[in-house]
Amino acid sequence: MKVILKAKVKGVGNPGDVKEVSDGYARNFLLVKGLAVVADANSLKKLEQQKQSADKRDERELASSQGLKEKIENLKLTYKVKAGEGGRLFGSVTSKDIADEMSRVGVKVDRRKILLEEPIRQLGKYQLEIRLHPQVTATLTLEVDKN
Repeated sequence: MKVILKAKVKGVGNPGDVKEVSDGYARNFLLVKGLAVVADANSLKKLEQQKQSADKRDERELASSQGLKEKIENLKLTYKVKAGEGGRLFGSVTSKDIADEMSRVGVKVDRRKILLEEPIRQLGKYQLEIRLHPQVTATLTLEVDKN
């Protein structure tokens, strides 16, 4: 029996895959648990439409990510903090602080997309990577300066 998987099934496939499985496995497990639907003409047509809309959405996200990358790479961000002797900060600069500062300048980025191995604890210039999309990574120039 041909089925379209709605969820990941170990040993069978991933969501959206059209697979040939035994009739008993399909009727007694996959269909009952809601993990798959029977692959008839209507469901195959619906699956194709969903794939096309997902492709269009991915293209739009990629284009917007590339536009945002240009904005970020032209941006030189200065973050002012209190620091003690030798350039050691009182506290640290985290990805949340960087995301807040970027939003003040007009560039909104989720803090989880800023790749920061550990919080910044020294004054200086830093090159930070921001993963905007699986295919697009921007580099932000951040200067941590004394207040």
